[in-house]
Amino acid sequence: MSWMPQGTVYGTLLNFRAEVEALAPQMNQPPYKAPPQAPVLYVKPANTWSASGASIPVPARVPEVEIGATIAMVMGTAGTVVGYVLMNDLSIPHASFFRPPVKFKCLDGFLGIGERLVPVAQAGEASTFSLEVRINGEHQQTVDFRHLVRNASRLLADVGEFMTLRPGDVLMLGCDAGRPLARRGDRIDITAPGFGVLSNTLVAETSDAGPPLGAIAPAGGSDDTPVRSVGATST
Repeated sequence: MSWMPQGTVYGTLLNFRAEVEALAPQMNQPPYKAPPQAPVLYVKPANTWSASGASIPVPARVPEVEIGATIAMVMGTAGTVVGYVLMNDLSIPHASFFRPPVKFKCLDGFLGIGERLVPVAQAGEASTFSLEVRINGEHQQTVDFRHLVRNASRLLADVGEFMTLRPGDVLMLGCDAGRPLARRGDRIDITAPGFGVLSNTLVAETSDAGPPLGAIAPAGGSDDTPVRSVGATST
């Protein structure tokens, strides 16, 4: 039986150096006019969770899906980490990072979850992690966790400054820049040494009742004046 979360799943933005460098020009623009000083988090609610091997529905109005390959910490008691799990944090591509991008990240099934929890003692230090992304068998991305802005322990400590993570909660380490794009019909395989394979296939959603993607304004702005957004943050 595949492992599934027992608590809240949190994503982390701006925790890879390349991601920060790519977005640096926008960070000094309104409304904040400065880079965030604390971790930038968002929630992936239970409607987004998909087990490894499951098909993930993609609405007809969504031409491409952004792959967010990562590894996440699973919390135990007293702020400890009991293990790590592969995740595929899917989203609709969007140009916003200041406000919670719910309509882009929280579609049904838009979080692939690895089938096994790897205990800390077996997984080793998170800075040694690496993973690969393949679409239809072709290599698309390699993610090296040596390039984190905050390593696992620092991220956990900084998040603990403004919120409590409870046993069963899950905290992603972040997704690197250069995230691959996939379409309906594509099979996405994410592998990491010791973690096995997280595999999902994108399929057409059977009932698509939303407006065309071009009719959806970016979070915090209109189609003409998008505002960049990243979820919850503490400065």
